[in-house]
Amino acid sequence: MKTSQRFEAAIKKLYIAFHNNRLNPACCKQCAVGNILDNTDSWKHLSDYHGTLKLNYVGKVNQNLNRKFNGYSPLELLQIETTFLKACGFQLPLHYKNDKPKNLTDKEVQFKGLFETISFLCHLDNIPNVMDYQKLFENEKELQILK
Repeated sequence: MKTSQRFEAAIKKLYIAFHNNRLNPACCKQCAVGNILDNTDSWKHLSDYHGTLKLNYVGKVNQNLNRKFNGYSPLELLQIETTFLKACGFQLPLHYKNDKPKNLTDKEVQFKGLFETISFLCHLDNIPNVMDYQKLFENEKELQILK
């Protein structure tokens, strides 16, 4: 399967962060986008509210100039982060009164975020979902039929 350079770099960073316990939805440098952007938080200036899809003035200017951050546009970065936060169990946009997971560093919470984020990255690059494990079972059924 042919994938883009941005996709390969992003999933590598996300997998490393997950396995090193550095995939934290409450930290702008360790969330999905923070990790994709080399553990920086400069991306948070693209919107006024964490967890929204609405670009602010800075975000719109960068979007209109076709600016890319490690291959992703400002709107794509907000979409990635929104996907990650929702999968981790946050009510968006983030607000102290809104629902959030009880244990932000729980591996199950992190895995759900990782899973949905990588699925979304596949969607952005128009490639088959690499997280789709059902194909494994289909191949196994086919092998059993052939036996």
